[in-house]
Amino acid sequence: MSGPSIIVPSSGSRFVRRLSSSEATRESLSMGPTVVVPPKHLMAPSDANEVASAMETARHELDSSATPGTPITPPETAMTDKYAYAFDIDGVLIRGGKPIPEAIEAMKVLNGENEYGIKVPYIFVTNGGGKTEQERCLQLSQQLEIEVSPGQFICGHTPMREMAERYHTVLVVGGEGEKCRQVAEGYGFKDVVTPGDIIKDNQDTTPFRKLTIEEYDNSRLRNFGEIEINAIFVFADSRDWASDQQIILDLLMSKNGRLGTRSETFDEGPPVFFSHNDVVWSTSHDLTRIGMGALRVSLEAMFKAVTGKDLRTTAFGKPQIGTFQFATRLLQQWRKDIHSIDSPPDTVYFVGDTPESDIRGTNEFDSHANNSWYSILVRTGVFQEGTKPRFQPKATVDTVLEAVKHGMEREYKKALKASIQKAPGIDNAIMEE
Repeated sequence: MSGPSIIVPSSGSRFVRRLSSSEATRESLSMGPTVVVPPKHLMAPSDANEVASAMETARHELDSSATPGTPITPPETAMTDKYAYAFDIDGVLIRGGKPIPEAIEAMKVLNGENEYGIKVPYIFVTNGGGKTEQERCLQLSQQLEIEVSPGQFICGHTPMREMAERYHTVLVVGGEGEKCRQVAEGYGFKDVVTPGDIIKDNQDTTPFRKLTIEEYDNSRLRNFGEIEINAIFVFADSRDWASDQQIILDLLMSKNGRLGTRSETFDEGPPVFFSHNDVVWSTSHDLTRIGMGALRVSLEAMFKAVTGKDLRTTAFGKPQIGTFQFATRLLQQWRKDIHSIDSPPDTVYFVGDTPESDIRGTNEFDSHANNSWYSILVRTGVFQEGTKPRFQPKATVDTVLEAVKHGMEREYKKALKASIQKAPGIDNAIMEE
């Protein structure tokens, strides 16, 4: 049963529901434009509502194939049209499931509690996966005690939804329980297989792993001797590397994705896709932990050792360009809705903790994007003080709050410099950065 909700007009042509974070469900979050609200804000929108609702409306417009309706008159707003923020989550806003203290204050600053009297739009771009964007939204709302919407989230596997029409039967790997299957089916994949399904059909597939009673009951009974698997998607970190890699290798060495067969050339198996390529990530542990990128490296090495051939894999997420392109389209739609300007914000400040994905991706996209992407590295996650990042950020700060203030001060100076340049006879050198 859906939790209590209030329907309010959004900044666009749709109405946006506001659902309590304490009672919202995955199903209720999938029923149209929605903002997740901490219970204390349910009866009266908080400062964060305007940004969350606007991004949710923009996201639904991007995802909709419907013909655009009559343009609406943009509402009056205190949100700037000049710039926006994009945040990684783990190591920037959250660490070990708990909010980094400065993250809560940073959100308040973006939502109007600042000396400039403005609100700044923001989205979340994370390589973390294994959950729907709706579920990530619910989780972050509870952690930061803030209003957020699913439309603000871009996960590593979000771009994979565009491949649902290309591949019919797919193996989805990683995550907890049935969550990744649910994500894939929500993206429109028609026939989703999990490692549990394969082990249930033939328990000898993985000699050292036996399904729990719950796993056995949730897995679907299939005859894989008659099924061809067209592609493999690693949506989230594997919970059992040995068994998952065994199953993936079986498929990669098969004839046309049919389990129990062996290709003579080892090049007839299905393609394999990873939702991101981060080798390490930040958790509550004092040291970084290995992630999906390490699984990818391991799988490629094992395929080489067994077949003598190189394995070609494809990764989404950061630093791959598709993630940044999707973020740009979302921000452009938001700016069109709110400010009637059909182009992305002039500058996007990307705040991350991982040089190899966050900073690299931002810098590489900035080199050919039509707008400016400005990378900011924080010291609260993967990056370790005293080391020299292979990919250099435009700025390095201690916390996400400092990152927010850095960008806002930079924008203020740019605006002030522009206004001074219009006034004759004033020395502009004092405004040089």
